[in-house]
Amino acid sequence: MIEPSAIAHALAKQEIVADDSQQRAIDTLCALLQGTRADAAHRERRGVYCHGLPGRGKSLIVDTVFALAPCPKRRIHFHQFIRDINRLVVQAPRSDDRLGDVSRAWLDGVDLLYFDEFHVHDIADAFLIGRFLETALACGTRIVLTSNYAPRNLLPDPEFHERFEPTIARIERHFDIVNFDGRRDYRENCVDSTQRRYVSPLDDTREALWTIFAQYEAQAAIHPADVEVAGRSLPVTAAGKQLLWVDFDALCGTPRSHLDYLALVERWRGVILDRVETAMLQRRDVLQRFVWLIDILYDRKHALFMASDRPVRAALEGLDGAHDVSRTTSRLAEMQSSAYFAELEPAHRVASSSAVVTG
Repeated sequence: MIEPSAIAHALAKQEIVADDSQQRAIDTLCALLQGTRADAAHRERRGVYCHGLPGRGKSLIVDTVFALAPCPKRRIHFHQFIRDINRLVVQAPRSDDRLGDVSRAWLDGVDLLYFDEFHVHDIADAFLIGRFLETALACGTRIVLTSNYAPRNLLPDPEFHERFEPTIARIERHFDIVNFDGRRDYRENCVDSTQRRYVSPLDDTREALWTIFAQYEAQAAIHPADVEVAGRSLPVTAAGKQLLWVDFDALCGTPRSHLDYLALVERWRGVILDRVETAMLQRRDVLQRFVWLIDILYDRKHALFMASDRPVRAALEGLDGAHDVSRTTSRLAEMQSSAYFAELEPAHRVASSSAVVTG
């Protein structure tokens, strides 16, 4: 049981007073967390599904409650979950229900499971998440999902949507659904950063990027190299202990998947994304990779510095062709605020050994 006053106090530290929809979510989450996992197994409602426009405080509220929850718990981003479960299924012994076996093992000891940025755009992912949710609910696991989509809008592709409807029905039956419909976009109201993290146009950005790199790398030097990311070669301008400096075309303009970006954030704490030609974002594949990159950097609270021919957020307005562009625009706003990240350490505090990978 979490005391509501503890949640209010935690939000007050972030200068947040819950609006009506956020308070509904808090009350619903507290009700979910009453009792034990065994109690939850006998309830009809075993989860909370929070959805709404980007920046309305879904993750903020759930993260705050989740941190206070006094039970065995796990928080995971959807991209990482899909990668990890697929790996485990491939490695698991053959059985009549390999995905169910893997899901039960993965859930062992987890009382509260929190999926951030839940979405379904791919039919293979839809099958996996459908079976996983079925297994998790049968195990009595309490589940919290945050999403930009109402349940009925998951897997919107008309070719496949009907095949996902049983899972949508399961969500509607077993989850309390809370719509975050407040007007305020918290990311748009972030405090401005004293450091320029996005620079444009490209005519004279090299010095600005060099200054950023040197600020966080004890032995800053430009040594173009090829580094291995997710088993594939990636040409970079420089690779330090904390920052990877790479051209946009190399990272988002060539065929890569979210697995590349997951591998990247597990090795570096931030990215300097150079030479962003915003016209490339009009290509559906490039835009989708950029969306994945921002999602994964944001989830880990890693740093993004960017040099582009014109402001990227303006270039994204009105674009169609990739999922969740509005979320990306909102996140880019927050990622340039002074409050966004604290993981990067100044160069003088970083060990000087092996600071730069050279070719």
